Amino acid sequence: MYVMLTGVAALWGAATGLLVPRAAYRFSVEPEDAWRDTCPAGHPFSGVARGWLGSTRCAACAAGAAARPTAQTKTAAVPAPTAEPAALVEPDEPDEPDEPDGSADTGTREGDGREGDACAEPVARYAPAVLAPVATTLGCAALAAATGPRPELAVWLLLAPVAVLLATIDRRVHRLPDRLTLPLAGAAVVLLGGAALLPEHAGSWLSALLGGLALGGFYLLLFLINPNGMGFGDVKLALSLGVALGWYGWAIVFAGGFAGFVLGAVYGLGLVILRRAGRRTGIPFGPFMIAGALLGILFGGLAA
Repeated sequence: MYVMLTGVAALWGAATGLLVPRAAYRFSVEPEDAWRDTCPAGHPFSGVARGWLGSTRCAACAAGAAARPTAQTKTAAVPAPTAEPAALVEPDEPDEPDEPDGSADTGTREGDGREGDACAEPVARYAPAVLAPVATTLGCAALAAATGPRPELAVWLLLAPVAVLLATIDRRVHRLPDRLTLPLAGAAVVLLGGAALLPEHAGSWLSALLGGLALGGFYLLLFLINPNGMGFGDVKLALSLGVALGWYGWAIVFAGGFAGFVLGAVYGLGLVILRRAGRRTGIPFGPFMIAGALLGILFGGLAA
């Protein structure tokens, strides 16, 4: 039973994880922008859900690459010069000076970024497409193995892809969009409220609400003390993570929250040791918050 449940959860994680990279690419913008509407070559996104669901290959770029003639084809298309009849050959004229190298090359080189060649690398992916699906697959499988056939497992599996999406965005641009953090907190509250109405659940909805308020309030306090060291997006993310951790009780809220700080500190210390960052270098904290919450939920599911 557990093996089959874990396998189904892993398949769910793989399927939803494949949809994360495109959404992460679109959301990885500066704070003043909502999201990207085009691929790097300027082609608008299209497809399912207004272009939010799909792979990280642009179909228009791929079609342009297939239609572009190769250098060999262009060379073969030029007819070979033929000798003129002797009677029609005009007298020799004085030789003109040779043109400087490159002066006759007025065409656009492939890949130089000039207008008319927007798809210099048309079949290259515009976003990494491996790490997020792997993380989602492993996370969902681990949640299924730890939680078992309890109602809250459906909640964890629904929230996990969004958490991976947020971690991916934060890792790329050091921000957590409100369009994802706030709905995630609301969804956690509503979904766990539904799970609490079903038999054989192993948590408390009231405890989940209090956990969200407690962890969110703690991060808000850290933000007020040191706004440069803690982003407000982390505060809003803490609400949903606190709700999920609070489902299993206060000990899990503390364990999951503390684990996030430990993971972030170890990562930052490693960067300093490797001289890839200084003491004041900012790091994306969202991925470590999510990883710590995952560890807390796994421990809570096993202990319940």
